[in-house]
Amino acid sequence: MNRETVLTIAGSDPCGGAGIQADLKTLAACGVHGVSAITAITAQNTSGVQQVFPLPAEQVAAQIDAVAGDLKIAAAKTGILCQAAIVRVVCQKAVQYRLEKLVVDPVLWSGSGHPFLQGEDLRVFQAELVPRAYLLTPNLTEAEALTGLRGIQDTRGMKEAAVKLHGLGARNVLLKGGHLPGEPLDLLYDGLAFTEYREERRPGLAHGTGCTLAAAIAAGLARGLDLQAAVGKAKAYLTALLDHPLKVGQGQLLLDPLFPLRREAERYALLQETNRALERLKQEKIGRLIPEVQSNLGVALTGAEGAEDVLAVPGRIIGLGEEIHWIRPPAFGASRHVAKIILTVLRHDPARRAAMNLRYSPEILEACRRLQLRIGSFDRSDEPAEVMSREGASLEWGTEEAIRRFGGVPDIIHDGGGIGKEAMIRVLGNDAEDLANRVIAIHRELTS
Repeated sequence: MNRETVLTIAGSDPCGGAGIQADLKTLAACGVHGVSAITAITAQNTSGVQQVFPLPAEQVAAQIDAVAGDLKIAAAKTGILCQAAIVRVVCQKAVQYRLEKLVVDPVLWSGSGHPFLQGEDLRVFQAELVPRAYLLTPNLTEAEALTGLRGIQDTRGMKEAAVKLHGLGARNVLLKGGHLPGEPLDLLYDGLAFTEYREERRPGLAHGTGCTLAAAIAAGLARGLDLQAAVGKAKAYLTALLDHPLKVGQGQLLLDPLFPLRREAERYALLQETNRALERLKQEKIGRLIPEVQSNLGVALTGAEGAEDVLAVPGRIIGLGEEIHWIRPPAFGASRHVAKIILTVLRHDPARRAAMNLRYSPEILEACRRLQLRIGSFDRSDEPAEVMSREGASLEWGTEEAIRRFGGVPDIIHDGGGIGKEAMIRVLGNDAEDLANRVIAIHRELTS
């Protein structure tokens, strides 16, 4: 199987959050083969850079020769370069191996303020490597250092800086505005037009965001995307990582470049597990447990944040005598009702990711008691008027109320119904298998 190859020329980060380590993980996650040339060995962690040890320029050249002389490089990116001699090697090799899709991330300082390029080294970078860049990706402080502008604080200032950077020879410029006050803005300039990319601000700082973004863009370019598509896809990828950072050290959060792959694997596994649970319930013939309004079974991804992260049955589970049926296979976002219950429970116990509603009857409730399931309840007559007036708020309120009254998350939550509301029993479980086991146990206890 052929796969596009992307070369990263950057420093080594021993804590795995930036540099070569972050680049290679990102490239793998974005579907390309990553190869590397290390420019420097750093001593750093999530709290900052302690020391930097640049490699000899001839060693950097030898690494590039080794990989580019053997593999066809579809795109490349740079990170910390440290010295004018290394910058010149990169320029020479870019010409020698025709690295036309070169993404230059001008890492002039670390996130903690450690300088990587300054003085004459910076001047050589500006004069010789910037004109080789297919895409230059500075943040605001780097843009100020490269252009001489000061106090870039708004879109107008960013556009002026982007034009100046383009004037230095970069074919395209992606100016990253994460340090702007208010809503973050990234600005892409191709010499003719500006494209704006706006995001919601995320709390906290994450280590290695610039490396990860540049690597993801290089991967997109290698796979044949045009620049705007590559930037847009890389931005979406980075946003997903920022929404699910890792707290593994004492300083900044780290990104998890493989999160999307793990998430897709989890979604697939969850679908298989839920299908197996449904088939077990069907074989058990639990139809007499299904309420008049029908039933649903939902299971959430770990760390679920919304209904789109909860797998459920579209159109609900239908009871026909002792049989149960469903028309379509489980899908994410299929039921906001069961999702509200699960998402509310998750705020109190992240391990409880599954729920199913059953018909209410004193006999079913007594079967739950005999099984020594922990039972909580709420009374719909206590529901505040402002909750009743909000569409879909009742289930969230009722689940919170039952947890509050019970003093924790129970195994069963029931209510006696109300005007236009059928009385209901809800079974909670850790996952689809655990939930199915509980429902089957209730059914057997009821019919024994």
